Amino acid sequence: GSPTIRGGGVIFYVAILVRFMVHDFQWPWLVCGATVVAVISFMDDVKPHPALVRFSIHLIGVVMMFYQVPLFDWPVWLVTIALIVCIGSLSAFNFMDGINGITGVYALMSLASFGYIHTFRVAFTDLSLIVIVSISVLIFLFFNFRNRARCFAGDIGSVTIAFVLIFFLLQLINTTHNFLWPLLFLVYGTDAIVTIVYRIRRGENIFKPHRTHLYQYLCNELRWSHLKVSIVYGGVQLLFNVIVINALLQHSYIFPLIVALLFIIGYLFIRFAVTRQIEKMKRV
Repeated sequence: GSPTIRGGGVIFYVAILVRFMVHDFQWPWLVCGATVVAVISFMDDVKPHPALVRFSIHLIGVVMMFYQVPLFDWPVWLVTIALIVCIGSLSAFNFMDGINGITGVYALMSLASFGYIHTFRVAFTDLSLIVIVSISVLIFLFFNFRNRARCFAGDIGSVTIAFVLIFFLLQLINTTHNFLWPLLFLVYGTDAIVTIVYRIRRGENIFKPHRTHLYQYLCNELRWSHLKVSIVYGGVQLLFNVIVINALLQHSYIFPLIVALLFIIGYLFIRFAVTRQIEKMKRV
């Protein structure tokens, strides 16, 4: 068959670079930050580096992003929390990139949500960046959203797309002064955090590769197709985003939190049921 391209997600970084050059070098600190995280991610694709090295470079990149938004007029304690959350989110997006289509579909749903908010509800960014990154994601999905993928995102793809999505999120928070917008990443966030807690309880090294995310159980043990799981993850997040966007822009904060809580409970129930089923299959 045709060769498989690893690190095909470099197209996301190229999109950011093209937009930077076409739009009179707007947002230089964002591009510098994206370059820093893209380079270390590419190096990590070639040869794995220690977690401390990756996190240190990610910190530099995120600080540049914060300078661009800008966020350094926030209280120091809030900036510190935001730095930790953003660096953790970069790793979470990277860990979630484990099956065909999931990174591209999820990114596309997120970009569509940001594009809708900016165009129809509250202007908070520049639509051209959303559009060009979305085009790069669609091109990537043409080769990745297949049963036999022709290319994979690699660390450079998953970390770079996470970087630009976090940038949009921080711009939105900074414009609206609403700190509930991270709910736009509830599905990834829930799976990542619950899996980390699960692995810590088992005494595992959370920085090592693993196969214990719910999506991995569904694909590897229950034999769901990669594309089906990717569509479910992206579709559920998009559905939830519709609720979040309409509620938060009408200053209704309790309802989306209740829906988020119900989702988390539902996720935990499904994860428990799936792991029980897998244990029964292993005993047979």
